[in-house]
Amino acid sequence: MRDAGRETPNLRATQVELYEGLIAYSQNRWPSLAFDAGAINDFFAPFIPAGFYYKTFMWPRRAWHALYEPRIRAAAGLGKAPRQADPDTYANQFAHCDVLVVGAGPAGLAAAASAARAGARVILCDEQAEAGGSLLSEPASAGPGIEGRSAATWLAAQLSALAANPRVRILTRTTAFGYFPHNLLGLSERLTDHLARPVADAPRERQWQVRAREVVLATGSIERPLVFAGNDRPGILLAGAARTFLNRYGVLPGTRAVVVTAADEAYEAAFDLQRAGVFIACIADTRPAGALSERARAAGIPVLTEACVLGTHGRRRVSAVELARLGGGELSQRQTQPCDLVLMSGGFTPSVHLHSQSRGRLTWSAPLQAFIPGAAAERARSAGACRGVFALQEVLEDGAAAGAAAAREALDPARAGVDPGGGSGRIAPQPAPAAQSGFVGALPRTARTRGRAFVDFQNDVTAKDLALALREGFRSIEHVKRYTTTGMATDQGKTSNLNALGIVARSLGKTPPQVGLTSFRMPYTPVSFGSFAGLARGDLFDPIRRTPMYDWAAAQGAVFEDVGLWKRARYFPRTGEDLHAAVARECRAARGACGIFDASTLGKIEVVGPDAVTFMNRLYVNAWNSLAVGRCRYGVLLREDGFIFDDGVVARIEEQCFHVTTTTGGAPRVLAMMEDYLQTEWNELRVWLTSTTEQWAVIAVQGPQARAVLEGLVDVDISGAAFPHMSVVRGHICGVPMRLFRVSFTGEVGFEVNVPADYGAAVWEALWDRGRPLGMTAYGTETMHVLRAEKGYIIIGQDTDGTVTPDDAGLGWAIGKSKPDFVGKRSLARPAMSAPQRRQLVGLLTRDPQVVLEEGAQLMAEAGARAPTRPLGHVTSSYLSATLGRSIAMGLVAGGRARMGETLYVAGGRGEVAVEVTASVFYDPSGARIHG
Repeated sequence: MRDAGRETPNLRATQVELYEGLIAYSQNRWPSLAFDAGAINDFFAPFIPAGFYYKTFMWPRRAWHALYEPRIRAAAGLGKAPRQADPDTYANQFAHCDVLVVGAGPAGLAAAASAARAGARVILCDEQAEAGGSLLSEPASAGPGIEGRSAATWLAAQLSALAANPRVRILTRTTAFGYFPHNLLGLSERLTDHLARPVADAPRERQWQVRAREVVLATGSIERPLVFAGNDRPGILLAGAARTFLNRYGVLPGTRAVVVTAADEAYEAAFDLQRAGVFIACIADTRPAGALSERARAAGIPVLTEACVLGTHGRRRVSAVELARLGGGELSQRQTQPCDLVLMSGGFTPSVHLHSQSRGRLTWSAPLQAFIPGAAAERARSAGACRGVFALQEVLEDGAAAGAAAAREALDPARAGVDPGGGSGRIAPQPAPAAQSGFVGALPRTARTRGRAFVDFQNDVTAKDLALALREGFRSIEHVKRYTTTGMATDQGKTSNLNALGIVARSLGKTPPQVGLTSFRMPYTPVSFGSFAGLARGDLFDPIRRTPMYDWAAAQGAVFEDVGLWKRARYFPRTGEDLHAAVARECRAARGACGIFDASTLGKIEVVGPDAVTFMNRLYVNAWNSLAVGRCRYGVLLREDGFIFDDGVVARIEEQCFHVTTTTGGAPRVLAMMEDYLQTEWNELRVWLTSTTEQWAVIAVQGPQARAVLEGLVDVDISGAAFPHMSVVRGHICGVPMRLFRVSFTGEVGFEVNVPADYGAAVWEALWDRGRPLGMTAYGTETMHVLRAEKGYIIIGQDTDGTVTPDDAGLGWAIGKSKPDFVGKRSLARPAMSAPQRRQLVGLLTRDPQVVLEEGAQLMAEAGARAPTRPLGHVTSSYLSATLGRSIAMGLVAGGRARMGETLYVAGGRGEVAVEVTASVFYDPSGARIHG
């Protein structure tokens, strides 16, 4: 932690960079690490195996939330989240490149250099503070290793050359945490966590979203622990970790060491430690004797081959390890080796997480005892240790070849996009060469062996827990994982999965591929919430959007409501008026004289291009070929399942230009749907989509005096003959360019004035000044709802619920009968979509005209019906109409149109209410008023 607002629990101590002022403390202990009362659980371990609380804490029922769960969670040691608000900022950046190389070890460096030499734009990222990967753990005194130079010298030269190349961007402290479709990778860059005094207001982290034409995964491999009794004591660590401590940081992890290994690399750790003065008491190799064991003996190190570990000793640190030779099933050469350091190595597990996340296949390598990348699903290739190539020279060659191939594919002139099928087709992985074997599973143990053998060190899962899961009847590795929690949480199987898989496979008499593999879920390592939130916090978490007329409405005393992200005037109360009184007055004014309404929040999308008509025909249910320039049409948009998705008025501005309006809340999703189809299904169409919601301020002028208000302010003929209902015209109002629509959502003579947003307030005030003598009244969304309900106009999301078809909503007339296809057409042909008992939108009138139904209330066929009687439907809209002098409502009712005149019943807080099923148009059913 840096301070109270920057406290982060559950960090990996060896991965936290030190800086002056850092405060670090241990967790998961009480009252202290030296004396942890929770250690008493060691004595109760036989009674609390995996899944014990599923069976134990079942009674009394209420105690789970009040007692059991809080205690279990406290004992689990999950750490405490900071209570103060995070004071830092987080940035977000998008980037494109030809080749993205993940991992800056030897393979990644070679790939980046090779791709850059070919002319590709390269991004190279690595989660460590320094690039170099395994080269950073090589001893400085080592002789020529790469191109006649030491590893350190070669590394410095490579980094210098890459840094000097303007086509290369190197991102250290940057984790590639997720692989998404079409070669989009998420990167989390830590910017200031390592600084003692970060620059004020500098972002703490930056999340990159990188779209790469080609990806090279050089993510390396992770050394596998060995599973033996007592393998979790302090002082027992991976052999590779000891080399890193020694060669990279100059730290001796112990003075007397025992090495337990099933892989060659541990010998190099033993030799390095011996040269540094550490006494190597013994190397216990699970394999038969070989060249390395003979070399170790020549160096004076005792070697026990075909070895097994019988147990360890020590409390706060390992003090001894019990070894024996297991040959032919017989134990021999039993010995107890005093030590303060135990190094273990079970081989290496290739890091295939990102390859798997990209939907690439995995194949089992018997020589490696590990899964390696198979066929790629994206434009990606793996290189180096992550695909089972370990010899340094081979790693460098493999990385260079991958980088060159990636650059060649990325820069191919015939290449189109990032689709795996583009370019030269799917990229087949190169075969991984045979390599040294490792060990998967638990080391052999005798009946007298004592101590728990941990498989998952993070979740405290032992080999015994896995055996219990199998005895409980679990066979799927996914079920075993969830029952025992092995490989879950932040580990995601990095150190535990293969050993768990080996234990399960051996117990079931199967091979690991037959048992299967669990999913590698993102993120690869934990990513802060702040990184995902970015700037979306505080006021920007839920940004407030205001129309150009907001200040005017606020000055008039409007009461606002949130509609999506917009602040919209709900009603304009006068002195002494409540909501109902204000709405009644506004409704009467709009019906009797003129109302003015801010409709700027409606979504607006410009659809332009030679194929715009074809695009609209494929998308909407309506026919658009016959729509003339200067005319409008009510459009209905469906999902692929045939249910209504959105609606709005569509105007044809020019032959190749449509002005599409959407619902206020539907604008983003409609544009996303359009882009989805245009980019993935109909990419041959020459169409361009532009969101213009903020471009236009929209002022609706509605009522019998609407035309009189506009005349004299506009420079176009708006008479009924020249400008009929559902027309659009370009012109000017008060000298300001406009698009004038002759549309109505009230059933009265209506106009919608679209002007550039910068002029919205001025034009509004001009209309207001012009309309006041004619009885103009400003009205809000509540009045708009009442006026539209009187005419039976629907609102998507209120009168529809995601299961409503055009016919259900009474909009079957909108469907182009001769159209060969549109989104959702095939689904509408299903018999269930035209079943007579589908819920259909109808009107509802209460017997008592002053009773207003509750929206959402259930409609029953008979009085007094109770559960489990199924309702016939529910009320979708309900208001008190000042114009009609009574309540009105609409609802979705099973077979509604066949029930006209029937009486249904609504159960509510005031008792049961009888309602009559009617047509949904309550006011001016002939539609005469809309034409003036």
